[in-house]
Amino acid sequence: MGGRLDGKVAVITGGASGIGEATARMFAAEGARLVIADMDESAGEALAHELGDAQFCKTDVMIEANVEAAIARATDTWGKLDCMVNNAGFVGAVGSIRETPHAHWSATLAVLLDGVFFGCKHAARAMQDSLTRGAILNTASVAGLRGGFGAHAYSTAKHAVIGLTRSVASELAPEGVRVNAVAPGAVVTPLIQNMTGMDDDTLRALAEKASPLGQAMYPKEIAGAFTYLASDDAAHVTGEVLTVDAGVMMAPEVADFHKADAAFLGPQSVLERVG
Repeated sequence: MGGRLDGKVAVITGGASGIGEATARMFAAEGARLVIADMDESAGEALAHELGDAQFCKTDVMIEANVEAAIARATDTWGKLDCMVNNAGFVGAVGSIRETPHAHWSATLAVLLDGVFFGCKHAARAMQDSLTRGAILNTASVAGLRGGFGAHAYSTAKHAVIGLTRSVASELAPEGVRVNAVAPGAVVTPLIQNMTGMDDDTLRALAEKASPLGQAMYPKEIAGAFTYLASDDAAHVTGEVLTVDAGVMMAPEVADFHKADAAFLGPQSVLERVG
């Protein structure tokens, strides 16, 4: 039985680790041919070799020509581009808005926003050239949906990624190109482990505590969302933000009124009318 992505060609930025690696593995398992675009040459080459029908292209998403080259690798090798996953990212500048250096702010937006812009731009061109009714997928975040879930520059970039997703979707829809985003919540990845110094068990426990579902999320959950959006199962989905956060946006914590006895508390006159 064939996979959901049989015959499709995809480029995944940040594809050598974390969410990108999990997405590359799932895409490959579903039959896709891949270009893994990443700065980590060692990990990227090893993953491409392991997956088989895949290539690695060293890519700094802050440099437009690098992103263009990764997409050209796909079209030169397989003649088309069906899916672009703009996933490369990092935490970036942290700290008070009063103390954030402009250089740190700019570098964060260069990776998290400019890199997505470059990917959308050159993927759209490649799909137009080959008349491909493809999919452009962007990694957003719950930090792009409300305040307090990320540092200032990160949150700003992710809000902008969501806006860019919807705007580009409106332009490309008449060509049959779908543009969507996935907004993960807290995902246990090597990046987060390295940044916090916490081990997997500690991070998992914290994620479970923060989730109304009591579940920690790993990259494969986000990869599943990308696989759905890349597939023909999502043929009528565009301009959407698919939130995968184990319920954090829905209810950061279970409110007290959900725990109370089933009763209506209000003015006596109201109680008399319903009693």
